Amino acid sequence: MLTKTYKIIILKKYLSLLIFLFSASIFAQIKGKVIDVVTGATLSNVEIFSDNNLITFTNDLGVFNLETIGTFTFKRLGYNTLRFKVKSKDFQIIQLHSKASELNEVVIDANHIPKELKESVSTVSIISQKDIERGNSINISEAVNRSPGVFMQSGALNTNRLTIRGIGSRNLFDTSKIRAYFKDIPLTNGSGETNIEDFELNAISQIKITKGATSSAFGAGLGGTILLNPTNAYLNTTSINTEFTIGSFDLYKSTLNFNHGDSKNSFRGIYSNTTADGFRDNNNYNRQTVTLTTNHFINSKNELTFLGSFVDFKAFIPSSINQDDFENNPEIAAFTWRQSQGFEDSQRGIFGVTWDHVFNSKLKYITSVFTSFRNGFEPRPFNILDEKTLAYGFRSRLLGETKFLKKSVQYTVGGEYFKDNYQSQTFQNLYQDFPAGTGSVQGNQLSDFEENRQYFNLFFEINFDVSDKTLLVAGLNYNQTQYNLDDNFPVSTNNLNQSGSFKFDGIWSPKIGVSHQLSDQLSIYGNISQGFSPISLQETLLPSGQINNDLEPETGWNYEIGSRGSIFKNKLQYNLAVYRLDVRNLLVARRTAQDQFVGVNAGQTLHDGIELSLNASLINETNFSVNSFFNLSINDYKFEEFIDGDNNFSGNDLTGVPSEVLNAGLDFSSKIGFFGNINFQHVGEQPITDSNNLYSENYNLTNFKIGYQKTFSDKIQLSIFYGLNNVFDEKYASQILINTQGFGGSQPRYFYPGNPVNYYAGLNFNYSF
Repeated sequence: MLTKTYKIIILKKYLSLLIFLFSASIFAQIKGKVIDVVTGATLSNVEIFSDNNLITFTNDLGVFNLETIGTFTFKRLGYNTLRFKVKSKDFQIIQLHSKASELNEVVIDANHIPKELKESVSTVSIISQKDIERGNSINISEAVNRSPGVFMQSGALNTNRLTIRGIGSRNLFDTSKIRAYFKDIPLTNGSGETNIEDFELNAISQIKITKGATSSAFGAGLGGTILLNPTNAYLNTTSINTEFTIGSFDLYKSTLNFNHGDSKNSFRGIYSNTTADGFRDNNNYNRQTVTLTTNHFINSKNELTFLGSFVDFKAFIPSSINQDDFENNPEIAAFTWRQSQGFEDSQRGIFGVTWDHVFNSKLKYITSVFTSFRNGFEPRPFNILDEKTLAYGFRSRLLGETKFLKKSVQYTVGGEYFKDNYQSQTFQNLYQDFPAGTGSVQGNQLSDFEENRQYFNLFFEINFDVSDKTLLVAGLNYNQTQYNLDDNFPVSTNNLNQSGSFKFDGIWSPKIGVSHQLSDQLSIYGNISQGFSPISLQETLLPSGQINNDLEPETGWNYEIGSRGSIFKNKLQYNLAVYRLDVRNLLVARRTAQDQFVGVNAGQTLHDGIELSLNASLINETNFSVNSFFNLSINDYKFEEFIDGDNNFSGNDLTGVPSEVLNAGLDFSSKIGFFGNINFQHVGEQPITDSNNLYSENYNLTNFKIGYQKTFSDKIQLSIFYGLNNVFDEKYASQILINTQGFGGSQPRYFYPGNPVNYYAGLNFNYSF
């Protein structure tokens, strides 16, 4: 039996253990992480205050430790200060919103190598949610055109062509040679074509545009990369937001935005419906969208993100018109498109899942899997197109940090695989055989193709801290692209079967860049990089029906130097870049018959330019603030060598690109609730033909928007707004169709008329539960 003394000793030990465990439970540290609410980037060096006393910082992974629960203040340069109440000892996620006035301090490349914008070796434009909200949230071109070096022509809500530094200008109706992603999901199909105009603008919180072939981790697109960040789901809040807009040309738009989040999981769903009759004949538009995002912070090492988007629209097509109609009767549609009542009926969807895993403080793994589809039906005067696309793929990369020569080296290595199956059939359009007003009538089948298109990118990039102020960046991308075509039509038009395959040689695209901090507010940078543009399978088809395996993809070297920073006590932010883009193996569509083209490598172009952006805080008082912006692009783009058949266009201006683009504006807001902005855009003349015998005229547009916002309680907020576009009713061509020809004595149809003066007005209601 135990002695009494021994029992007392054991009892004391148990009591000591209980006291230790109880103390540990009381004083156990609370762990958490601070992230950018838009990009999900972890934020280091966030200051955490308690009762105005600095108590700790976040580390390189954005992680912090607190001793107890309570209310804390989180501060970081470039982000809005947040006061947050920690209610439990669970792992905490803190979301910070970036400041539009301090974008140079914002962390970019969340799923690449995170770094502040001021350290980037590339020219990057960040279009914030505030920039997007300056306009009417109907057409994305208003937002992206405020980025210098970027120009989006918009013939209609479903007819757009975007160029970056002149790349993509030779495409007639769509965007190509530029890569785009919706977060991690590719929006660029297997033929290199991109559509970003169908997304609901209220579902986009940020647009990041990297100019030039400098993004090795997102493929080495010849013109650059566009990254759309969806409006993220917020933690620790439940709210519902609805907005209604009406306007000219029977515009009506409604949006419903719901968010729910607890401490670790969040969900956001956005539905929108947009209808309009349009300024021109045969211009009706109807679009519905659904966008879903969810975030799940499983623990301190694992995160899951789900993203889905569905778009269903039907848009009638007025097409381009000739110069006489453009000047005298711009509201009419092209005759054949009006008679056939041509339209585009499309359903598009994307879905992706991203897993983010932290191994340790020096190694992280991110992988995404995605799928997408598109169904399209397009009756056109010359035929009816029925098409289907189904795609899938994945992106994976490791992000790590190590030491070299006692200096920090951050690196990423990974890959992306993409495959899509494209099926297309064309049919006769028999509208001419029926009474006027009947519209398109489907006739006999003309073709039946199936394309299997795939590519994979392997990429590697390192960031080496040469010193506390100098960063060296080197990257390499390898791409392999392949097409297979099956001609399933028994007898083609030329009695030939066009089945075949096309496989590019592997393309290596290197880049190297450096940035140097002259001070905490000023930096300079430069880079040299190479990019390429894949050839679409249609461009490889010869008149004989065979595939031309001798074509070379367009490649280009990008050289640039620049500077960014803030001056006058951060009242003025600037970005300045000077660049040259040297493009080889220029690919052009050479007409061999009225409705037949063949792709040929025809020469070389030089793209020299200057880009400048300024953002100034003119008044920053508690009761009233005024901010301004100024963006300028000066473009000197030439055909250095361009021989097309018997024509020598060497030395001419590059077709379809304005000589200069200027955007400027003022924003104001007041404590009592009034807000507004005014925007001015100047677009210089642009050559319409390769021979330069015809140029479009320059034009100036002025838009403004005013509104009033009222907060009735902590839960209810209401705002109303009114906007007027093209205030001075300027007559201009919103999109140019280059090098078109007239047949049968008709004039060439070069012009898409822009909208005359038009208004919009709306109401926004927000309720927080």
